[in-house]
Amino acid sequence: MRIIVRWCINALALLAVAYLYSGVKVDGIMAALIAALVLGLANAIIRPVLILLTLPVTLLTMGLFIFIINAFLFWFVAEVVSGFNVTGFMAALIGSLMYSVITLLVNAIITDKKE
Repeated sequence: MRIIVRWCINALALLAVAYLYSGVKVDGIMAALIAALVLGLANAIIRPVLILLTLPVTLLTMGLFIFIINAFLFWFVAEVVSGFNVTGFMAALIGSLMYSVITLLVNAIITDKKE
């Protein structure tokens, strides 16, 4: 049940990013749900591999290269999922940062209320 709740929260966060930032477009709740699912799978499967492959660059930039990896995955998902569009790499960077902050805050609020 927690997975479904987090999936819906992530979809709502994508809709919020699209509402707040013009560089990210989501056509509807169904596109947001699919994009949130694909983004979650990409973060679970592809992101660890990319972090491992780019470890020297990540160490040289003191971890800041992870923002680039997140933006790349955000942009990749926008290319794969129809109904979810990102206008460019800078929009993907800003959108991924906004998405991360919104999901972090909402998950923290929900976790605090349960405990």
